[in-house]
Amino acid sequence: MPIVQRPPGDPSTPATLSACIIARNESVNLPDCLASVDFCQEIVLVDSGSTDATVDIARAAGARVVEQPWLGFAAQRNVALDHASGAWVLEIDADERVSPALRGEIERFLERPPEGVEIGALPLRELFLGHPLGPSAKYPKYRHRLVRGGAYRHDEARTVHEGFVPEDVVYPFAGDLIHLLAISWKEAVGDAWRYARLEAGQLQGRGSLGTWFVGAVVRPVVKLSYRLIVDGGWRDGWPGLAKISLDCATDTVVWSRHLLGLHGSERGDSGIAGNAHYGSRRFGRGSLRVVAVAADPSAVTLAGQWLDVARAAGADVALVGVGPAGANATIRTRQLARAGLFAVIRALDAEEQLRPMDAVVAFGARASLLMRCVPGGLRGDMVDVTQETDPRAVNWKAREHHDAEHA
Repeated sequence: MPIVQRPPGDPSTPATLSACIIARNESVNLPDCLASVDFCQEIVLVDSGSTDATVDIARAAGARVVEQPWLGFAAQRNVALDHASGAWVLEIDADERVSPALRGEIERFLERPPEGVEIGALPLRELFLGHPLGPSAKYPKYRHRLVRGGAYRHDEARTVHEGFVPEDVVYPFAGDLIHLLAISWKEAVGDAWRYARLEAGQLQGRGSLGTWFVGAVVRPVVKLSYRLIVDGGWRDGWPGLAKISLDCATDTVVWSRHLLGLHGSERGDSGIAGNAHYGSRRFGRGSLRVVAVAADPSAVTLAGQWLDVARAAGADVALVGVGPAGANATIRTRQLARAGLFAVIRALDAEEQLRPMDAVVAFGARASLLMRCVPGGLRGDMVDVTQETDPRAVNWKAREHHDAEHA
């Protein structure tokens, strides 16, 4: 499928898009996946040795097939990126589908990509045993799958969690990327087991009884309670409870394998220590990110004005509040129906999924009170930045210096 090049300097021509897929023996899932990306000007499929009809199906759909023996998830995805020629790249797995709503959004986005944006995050809607999951799967569960060609690559030191690490403003889409997580219990348990082996292989250093107890016993219990109550996973009924329970059991397997030294054949070298976890916060590059929280209309207006100044000074900004940022503001706002504690936590968690937050600033007495009850991982590290801080006095571009201070 040849790609039509965009004439230089012609804003009337939509940017071209390449879909990148890595696959092996996906003849069952692949046709619907390919149909959902038929709006892309190019499809690149990297096959790692399929013995079924995967390659034939892909070629029949007009895809460019690259045969590459398995190098690991990150490396395979980089091979696909290297063969994509579009101005933008959409990464998608064979068991995922672009929903009609998301397709329309992407097409509109490509008509005139926002200035300064090189990466977009897609909400992942998981289907588990035939049931769409919401809060139990931490929806929107953003995945950074749309990137400007050449702007990003995957970290090949990782065996899992190989997604892009955004370096600046992320464009959040609203339409769903649908993920067929599992259609049977056999598939669900098998996927969880394979994932646990990969994640255990990513951990570094020697395990101990102390780290095992925290990772295999304490963490799963806390995680089950948090995701059912705080995240609101109970709203998804028995499928949500089953999915959360399976995730918690996977944690137990990961840390048990790490303690026993059972890391599998596929090892990573991410530098994650044996007493750490993937939830541990890690800094990226680019401008610093600040999110304001406002729980009443007057505070929302004040927060919007403050964020406008911070953005002009170089910050990547967003607002979590009970209404829009104000008539004269252009701040991206995650609106809350009501400013309860759990609603604020879920909104901040979604913002953290988009891009880790460096500073979370409360505006107004109610927001300040709520932030005292928010988990530490959702408060940012720049605790000295408050609503009284002059945003022009903060060097929002000094991420390298900030990283050094928190190394």
